[in-house]
Amino acid sequence: MQLKNDPFQCHPYLIKNQDESILVDPGSMLEFSETVRKVKSLVDIKDIKYIILHHQDPDLAAAVPEIEKLIDRDDLYIVTHSRMSVLIKHYLVTSKYYKIDKNDNKLVTDNGFELEFLTTPYCHSPGAFVSYEPKTKTLFSGDIFGGIEESWDFYADETYFEKAKQFHQEYMPSRDIFNYALKKIEKLDIDLIAPQHGSVVQKKYIKNLIEDMKNLDCGLYIEEKYNRELLDTIDELKEKEKTIQERDRQLFAQSKRAEIGEMIGNIAHQWRQPLAIVNTVVAIMEEKNQAGALEKDEINEKLKSITKRMEYMSDTIEDFINYYKPDKEKTMFNISKAIDKALGIVDFLTKKKDTDVKINLKVDKSLETYGLMNEYVQVIVTILSNIRDIIVEKMIDTLYIDISLYKDSGFNVLSISDNCGGISKKNLSKIFDPYFTTKHQSIGTGLGLYIAKMIIEDNMGGELSAQNKLNGAVFTIKTR
Repeated sequence: MQLKNDPFQCHPYLIKNQDESILVDPGSMLEFSETVRKVKSLVDIKDIKYIILHHQDPDLAAAVPEIEKLIDRDDLYIVTHSRMSVLIKHYLVTSKYYKIDKNDNKLVTDNGFELEFLTTPYCHSPGAFVSYEPKTKTLFSGDIFGGIEESWDFYADETYFEKAKQFHQEYMPSRDIFNYALKKIEKLDIDLIAPQHGSVVQKKYIKNLIEDMKNLDCGLYIEEKYNRELLDTIDELKEKEKTIQERDRQLFAQSKRAEIGEMIGNIAHQWRQPLAIVNTVVAIMEEKNQAGALEKDEINEKLKSITKRMEYMSDTIEDFINYYKPDKEKTMFNISKAIDKALGIVDFLTKKKDTDVKINLKVDKSLETYGLMNEYVQVIVTILSNIRDIIVEKMIDTLYIDISLYKDSGFNVLSISDNCGGISKKNLSKIFDPYFTTKHQSIGTGLGLYIAKMIIEDNMGGELSAQNKLNGAVFTIKTR
């Protein structure tokens, strides 16, 4: 709607969504009557369940209390940022708040309609944000892309930047802060921009408009000292971000070194038994040769035995290379096959020969999950290797390992439990922390379970947990 002789045009928007319709930036009492008239021409005003307030200024929010009275719904929500709810309440707003920053910056109505929110801090309010409707690719942009113009047109044209320029120079605090918001926005696939002020911007003008906006000198009426402080804050945040990235890079490098160390340790472990057999065969052959008792048939037999062991050792190297090298892309893979591979890597019998190891498998072989199979195998290997190490430490005579795989509430659930006495209460909450280990530093880095948790939760969007049970511990891996 248009206010006569007023360059500061204010535009509310209505999203029709049955009895969960959404009113966007309803405006002040100057537009109240016209806003209500137009809303009623489209929907029953009592069908409005949400009122979006992109900031707290009176030109956008002052009419809300009167609109609340007309809607008269107990389930009416004011959709805004928590930083602005503390100010909006001073208009005597009575409805409940739906705070976007407490709801993953998303709104999904009961009938499935979705809105996404992008925070645009200090453009021009600390809690400012924009709303994106992905189905129609419409951006409700609040103050951003607004214009000050008396000769108002519903749709913007190629000259719109000149009309929007003054508004942004005066109301956006600095170029850096404004560009932070613009960089978020330009990542969206937008067909239409609907600002609170000015004109609606169609797709063909959006890219050039954003590029022009990026070069604006904003904050013209902010004191130079304050503007400098804002820029210093941004520089400080950028420096902290660099520090965090460097820390993550170092941790990643350390985890990779630990991963390589674990791989070499596992290879060495798998090699010990065949090397001992080869060494024994060679020693017997040398002894018989010196005594002149070594026959041709026996030589052939022993050479075949050595060859068999060498082939096994070669296959072990190939297996570990395949397990640990990074895959090119995530795929669906069979979880049962991953379990088999992990069991093939972790050899319980050579860790303590006089331990009776009983592995009970109860696995749904049809279940598949999405991710990197070699990483999933690594997680299982880490858990099983920890159990294997406990055999010697606690001198367990009979080891029971129960491995079950089943579907539950949409998740693929892999459970690995043992009878090794469980995890001490003081350590249970720490086992997934980086560098925490109860092993000697020569065999433990404290990164195994930490990396395992990152793989499942960060890379696969799942969950890895541990808890004690009677006489042992159980690790649970949940993935989609």
